[in-house]
Amino acid sequence: MRLRLEFTTEPFDLDRPPAHAEAARELVLSAPLDSVDVGPFGTTVEGGADEVVEVVGGLLRRALASGATRISLQVNALPGAGGDDSGGGGA
Repeated sequence: MRLRLEFTTEPFDLDRPPAHAEAARELVLSAPLDSVDVGPFGTTVEGGADEVVEVVGGLLRRALASGATRISLQVNALPGAGGDDSGGGGA
């Protein structure tokens, strides 16, 4: 199964990325994901179910430890992703 994770960490700082946003960005960029899109107000990643679920746990731990007071996230199963939980990178 393939998943898409969209998340935002708060509080926002419009002058420069706060520590919790930088920690989240470093985590997703180093994770074995198929796609990562870092935006100014949110980040979207896609990958196998196992990889995305692993990222969620790390994201929560790192962002909260780095000063996040709120983390909003949404996880969607991608259409046509099938029921395989192996976390493979196939489409």
